[in-house]
Amino acid sequence: MSRICELTGKGRLTGNNVSHANNKTKRVFLPNLQNVTLLSEKLERSFKFRVSTNGLRSVEHNGGLDNWLLKTKDEKLSKGALKVKRELKKATKEAA
Repeated sequence: MSRICELTGKGRLTGNNVSHANNKTKRVFLPNLQNVTLLSEKLERSFKFRVSTNGLRSVEHNGGLDNWLLKTKDEKLSKGALKVKRELKKATKEAA
């Protein structure tokens, strides 16, 4: 399973461990991913995602899963998140 946030697209970064003697060895910085269940207010359902803690804060800051999905570009979202976004758009068209 890849270490990529499903909502923000954040993935691993590479860098160096630097010792006291200034020796440099390659290392990987992984995002802090958590399995979370997020509620969609418009669809009245819950969805499971693997989200970074930073992504979870962003979702809450933007007013929930529905607002986040509608504001975010499709390139950043995973296949599962895109599926939910399509359902959301369909539900808002039917309600209007």
